[in-house]
Amino acid sequence: MENDYDTFAEAYAAENETSLVNAYYTKPAILDLAGDVTGRRILDAGCGAGPLFEALRDRGAIVTGVDSSAKMLELARKRLGDDAELRIADISKPLPFPDGAFDDVIAALVLHYLEDWTAPLAEIRRVLKPGGRLIMAVNHPIIYKLIDPEADYFKTVKWSDEYTFAGQKAVLTYWHRPLHAMTDAFTAAGFRTAVVSEPPPAPGARERFPEELAGKTAFLSFLFFVLDAD
Repeated sequence: MENDYDTFAEAYAAENETSLVNAYYTKPAILDLAGDVTGRRILDAGCGAGPLFEALRDRGAIVTGVDSSAKMLELARKRLGDDAELRIADISKPLPFPDGAFDDVIAALVLHYLEDWTAPLAEIRRVLKPGGRLIMAVNHPIIYKLIDPEADYFKTVKWSDEYTFAGQKAVLTYWHRPLHAMTDAFTAAGFRTAVVSEPPPAPGARERFPEELAGKTAFLSFLFFVLDAD
């Protein structure tokens, strides 16, 4: 089974607490894009062990989390408490929420696992209220080309890479798609692209990761979007 997070959930969650690309890049970038979330109803789609859920809740949001991994949700429950609204759900299938249930949907590092974005974007659009926002991050489309210089950037294609999370090896499989394919999918689903961001790492990253960030003002890893639901 591809991307079976149940098999390495604890190692992945532990690694992300302090890693450059998660703790000092993805999480702070999403929070910056979200801005003031006080009182906003937010769906954390692909919430994992709950770090973004926790941060959004601490900022006053009313957060619901979904993930397809039971083990990830178990870790999230331990982190967030028994009163946290957490459900098993797969964003490529119908979500267990009514139309217009949320002000914002966060989808951080989720859609790049899927070949077809049509159904998940339509479902996210359905559960957003008119004028709501989808705030998301996916693999930067240039990454696949950097890994395989002979690859055709303009094709939507599956690729895999091996990682070590807290000492445990895992293989993650993604779908590369060019930028225009992403924005075309957003438009077709009824979203307007408000922000495209390639952010710098968060304050403190340079002191913690001096070798990785030496001579860099930013680095290529993920691409961030804020999409408005028309």
